[in-house]
Amino acid sequence: QERGWEPVMERERFRLWRRPIPGSALFQYRVFGSYTDVTPRQFFNVQLDTEYRKQWDSLVLKLDVVERDPATGSEVIHWVTQFPYPMYSRDYVYVRRYSVDRDRNLMVLVSRAVEHPGIPEDPEHVRVRSYESHMVIRPHRGFDENGFDYLLTYSDNPQTVFPRYCLSWMVSSGMPEFLEKLHSAALKAKKMELELRDYLS
Repeated sequence: QERGWEPVMERERFRLWRRPIPGSALFQYRVFGSYTDVTPRQFFNVQLDTEYRKQWDSLVLKLDVVERDPATGSEVIHWVTQFPYPMYSRDYVYVRRYSVDRDRNLMVLVSRAVEHPGIPEDPEHVRVRSYESHMVIRPHRGFDENGFDYLLTYSDNPQTVFPRYCLSWMVSSGMPEFLEKLHSAALKAKKMELELRDYLS
């Protein structure tokens, strides 16, 4: 219902929109998706478990929790990811925070880029300083029953000189691919009964 969103892609399990970010050549993206074969808890935990992601996401070069605040649950993450040749890999330093609202039957995961004195820039990577991601997960029933919808809103500035249409293609093709890999990883974790950290407990 918000203004300015234009459809980019529609597949069986999700729809992707974008809208221009004022004052830039970049877009903000929004994905609405739904799965019926994994639980919200599994999907949530797979996203947050950095050690497991190193196994299922082949683009990850580095993914470490640098700092954790026990009082708020906030974590500072250092993430280095491959970009398509001939571009340099990108590195992100971001803080993420999550919450579970049992009364409203919602799970929320928010990330945004930050500066951190312990993670200086590396000339082998390009530091991404503008990055935001917000995901809301709404179970169809409970957190441990199959089925949920999610809404992901995402934007970043990968610091590239590639034309706008190239960048748009990269995101609109890369985002669905990532979400499918995330879904497959959640299915695998469920099937193999992998011991992931439970972020809801």
